[in-house]
Amino acid sequence: MFRRTYLALTAAALLATPAFADKHSKDIVDTAVEAGSFTTLVAAVEAAGLVETLKGEGPFTVFAPTDEAFAALPAGTVEDLLKPENKAILTAILTYHVVPGKVMSTDLSNNMTAATVQGDNVTIMTEGGVTVNGAKVTTADIETSNGVIHVIDTVIMPK
Repeated sequence: MFRRTYLALTAAALLATPAFADKHSKDIVDTAVEAGSFTTLVAAVEAAGLVETLKGEGPFTVFAPTDEAFAALPAGTVEDLLKPENKAILTAILTYHVVPGKVMSTDLSNNMTAATVQGDNVTIMTEGGVTVNGAKVTTADIETSNGVIHVIDTVIMPK
């Protein structure tokens, strides 16, 4: 019995190792694309011309709104933002979701502020669940080769 359990655990560990090693081989953009729940975010990143930046060396911390978060915006907002003439506004909104460096959930404290790439600060609260400017973090610490993604349930807007 012990030998069978040991062999099963060893086999499971050997099979899991390649998947774990590959976990961090994708950058922020590729990780978002593969997840499948960030199609609007990826389209916005492409429209803003930020793909190469977010595929760059980093590290970056991205507070990534889901497709549902974008769908909750007023009707027509996303379509308007994706127009070429609104590229500067879209870029400001997207870079407001990015903090330089790799900030893991264990690095957070209540009422913490962080400077975004856009230039304004976001406020992070940890009591009763983690929020960023009121947007709830639904999944934290998705590590990538060039940073970390924290999934949020709302698109946050700069002032």
